Amino acid sequence: MTVAGIVPAAGRSSRMGTPKPLLDAGGQSFLQAVVGSLARGGCVPVLVVLREESGPVAAMARTAGARTVVNPDPSAGPISSLRAGIRALDEADDELEGVAFCPVDHPLVAHDTVERLLRTFRAGDAPAVVPAHGERRGHPVFFRRSLFPELLEEGLEEGARTVLHRHLEEVEEVTVEDEGVLADIDTLGEYRRRFPDAYRKRFQGR
Repeated sequence: MTVAGIVPAAGRSSRMGTPKPLLDAGGQSFLQAVVGSLARGGCVPVLVVLREESGPVAAMARTAGARTVVNPDPSAGPISSLRAGIRALDEADDELEGVAFCPVDHPLVAHDTVERLLRTFRAGDAPAVVPAHGERRGHPVFFRRSLFPELLEEGLEEGARTVLHRHLEEVEEVTVEDEGVLADIDTLGEYRRRFPDAYRKRFQGR
């Protein structure tokens, strides 16, 4: 049985002002870090959802060992990338248990956190498994295959969160020490705080 990883990387990175997938996360790019954590944590295959099939992000995804998928409507937000990833998977494959969804701006998620979430997901029957640090929930979020029809519905006002709210009492929350599950690095200020050396090298030439 398999759980696939889905990494949305089709956004314009407008808040960051530069492509987030390619930013240095301390010796590897954001994209390499997220793909690596999902893969080492046990997700097979890992899909990176892109705005276009060619270009540096696509090349890096393939070098990292991920499959690439094009999002036909990236302006629709992260839910559109999740849908593109789900549709690209072979749903006729009875071995597919579900997907782990982790945004590309979460490069600090540890692979052993992914591994623990995956063990929890496989040990139970909750429709979704989410990590929590302190009192906040983060990523990656594991969705069971039974939720695919709901995730593919049009008109979800809050995207995948709408589906999670529908199953609020059934979602399994796993408390983790890994603060990386909350580290949503989508502004230059946050990038500078998390990776000061990489920030100086990239933006200040030092």
